[in-house]
Amino acid sequence: MPRTDDARRAVHSRRLFLQAGSLAGLGLNLPQLLAARSAETRSPAANSGRAKTCILLYMTGGPAQQETFDPKPEADPETRGQFAPIDTNVPGVRICELLPRLARQAHRCAIIRSTWHESDVHGVGVHYNLTGLKHAPRASGEPQLDRRDPPCIGGVIRQLRGDRNGLPAAVHLPVRIGDQNNVQWGGQHAGFLGPNYDPLMLIDENWLPGEPMPGSMLPKGVDERRAAVREELLARFGASYAVRSPQEEAHDRMLRQAFDILHSSAAFRAFRIDDERPETRARYGDNKFGRSCLVARRLVEAGVGLVTVPWMHLFSPVATTKTPNFDTHFKHFDLMRDHLCPPADQAFAALLDDLAERGMLDETLVAWTGEFGRTPKINGNAGRDHWGKVYSTVLAGGGVRGGIVHGASDRNGGAPAESPVHVTDFVATIYHALGYGPTTRVVDVAGRPHFVVQGTPVRELF
Repeated sequence: MPRTDDARRAVHSRRLFLQAGSLAGLGLNLPQLLAARSAETRSPAANSGRAKTCILLYMTGGPAQQETFDPKPEADPETRGQFAPIDTNVPGVRICELLPRLARQAHRCAIIRSTWHESDVHGVGVHYNLTGLKHAPRASGEPQLDRRDPPCIGGVIRQLRGDRNGLPAAVHLPVRIGDQNNVQWGGQHAGFLGPNYDPLMLIDENWLPGEPMPGSMLPKGVDERRAAVREELLARFGASYAVRSPQEEAHDRMLRQAFDILHSSAAFRAFRIDDERPETRARYGDNKFGRSCLVARRLVEAGVGLVTVPWMHLFSPVATTKTPNFDTHFKHFDLMRDHLCPPADQAFAALLDDLAERGMLDETLVAWTGEFGRTPKINGNAGRDHWGKVYSTVLAGGGVRGGIVHGASDRNGGAPAESPVHVTDFVATIYHALGYGPTTRVVDVAGRPHFVVQGTPVRELF
């Protein structure tokens, strides 16, 4: 039976009491909770950026700060790289010669050279950079996906903003963030918010971004009428089960999502690039990363709140050439010069130019990060190893002031020497640009509130 108004109020009061009690241990009492809720609905985070959307470029493996945004030509011989710094279009700001296109975009970028965290483990770094928070404890090994974990930024955005215009509020493409040993590290879904808020993940390795998505078109010989009959039959069959297992619920959720895609075919045109000019497609690069960045621009243009674009393993558009990620323990300099930096430089620069030309950059935050940086010392395999003690991140657009460098690393690029920015603060800065702050609250599957913005934003960037 439907609950009466009195019953609804009683349930609400009881839930609020329980929430307030659970927060008391954190130093937040009921009046503070109510004030925080009121502040959330009245205004965004104070002095926040202008971003309405965000594109997160995730460089899987952890790119070397020395060969990207923090060159060290005066470093000690055992740490000095093979590449020279070049001038950018901002006087006094120099980056690695492997990024010539981004050197011409420095006026739009805020480079943070002092980002850090306390781990050299891939899975920990992935989770940190995608959520801004520590993962839930594990018995052993690197953290894989787990519903006990805090949510990724995309999961938070999807709960707070909701899906719009027939599209999910958060999308992740074209591949999972993982490697040959770990299919998918933790931090890539909505965690304890539940699967309803997971970003839509497009991770078919045979899919070429910009082409029709796998499963987004009706099969040959099946028209809309036949598809509607099939959908109705599935719904009747599913309704015959009063109790469903978690696996059945997950399967039903995937079915609903698939039908949503079929019913919103016009909205899902945003995933295709066949109507883009050939010059635009060439500008980004005809590879999975470049094409994904172009799709990301189309998605935020269509109203998606956050698009995560991880570096891909398969570089060739016909998926015949294996390309490593930025985990360059071996032949680091060859890989950075020949395979990794050129397409990353091209696509990142093209994205910034394209957004600016369309009048979208002021309201679109573009972020660059990976799980960590690389060691100052060059190992015996001409490689650099994992290094969470300092690395470079970049923000552009969305109200961020361009043409600046925040923080600095030491002579050899081994530790922050000025204005250290913990990764929690880096992610808090992303949230800040999007209008969220320490009072922003999300609710887990059990109805418990969580404040997911735990760091301090770098306000000097705005």
